[in-house]
Amino acid sequence: MIWLIGTGPMAIEYAKVLKFLNYDFVAIGRGEINNTKYESQTGLKCVKIGLTDYLGTKPALPNKVINSVGIDALYSTTTELLEYGVKDILLEKPGGAYTSEILQLAEDAKIQDAKVLIAYNRRFYSTVLKAEELILEDGGVSSFNFEFTEWSHVIKTLPNKTNAELHNWFLGNSTHVIDTAFYLCGKPKELSAFHKGSIEWHPSSSIFCGAGITDNDSLFSYHADWEAPGRWVLEIMTKKRRLIFKPMESLQVQVLGSVAVNPVEIDNTLDVDYKPGLYLQTKAFLENNFSRFCSINEQSFMISNVYKKMAGYS
Repeated sequence: MIWLIGTGPMAIEYAKVLKFLNYDFVAIGRGEINNTKYESQTGLKCVKIGLTDYLGTKPALPNKVINSVGIDALYSTTTELLEYGVKDILLEKPGGAYTSEILQLAEDAKIQDAKVLIAYNRRFYSTVLKAEELILEDGGVSSFNFEFTEWSHVIKTLPNKTNAELHNWFLGNSTHVIDTAFYLCGKPKELSAFHKGSIEWHPSSSIFCGAGITDNDSLFSYHADWEAPGRWVLEIMTKKRRLIFKPMESLQVQVLGSVAVNPVEIDNTLDVDYKPGLYLQTKAFLENNFSRFCSINEQSFMISNVYKKMAGYS
């Protein structure tokens, strides 16, 4: 049996995949509006008493748990699951609302001897899989750059966003593109990071710039200005090609000796039929194929050594 924690938009997307894969699962929610939407859009019933009360009924331990609750509740619900004895958890990104929560979960998972994986579904995009093939074919990454500019004029108007979510927007949202870059090209072993500025909803920083070298000896640079126009971009250079994710859901290529930029032909059926990356991510988790995942330990390392430095978080 699989538990799906939460009945919000992400839970609905997971339910579509679980239903197609023909797995037995139960969705557990507490919000009346989300519960109603979940049942209406999936055609499935859900447990409506919330995780805490459900655990009070002493259910048998599940084989797997997918935790898709909102960012504010990721820490508390995962803590409950670990204390109950759950050993395999796929935890929605970034793993908690605050860096301290994620660091604590890494410690708790170690104590409980549990596997907790962060659901960075972009690692499973068809474009990312294809980019891996081309990088391997070309002999590896020589350098790369990325931009994670956020649209602050839009974000400040979003409804139902808590201070925890907004004040940690870099962690909760910008790391989607940053994780993809470092997954494909290697983790930083040296990093010079600069930040400045402030936005009312993100007081720690608003402009970011830096450079470094990865454990694959690839040079990289990055930039983002949340007070100016921009978008998410990732460009990866090999000795034969420039791979361009612009937008992140697409892949274009420029070959050596040419200025032409052309789209790469990719079978992206699964990314069209389901939320991009979610089908392969869910299938890999359920089949114990963990090689592409970001573990809670890896996330803890990145927060302590990279993300806090890039974002200016204390």
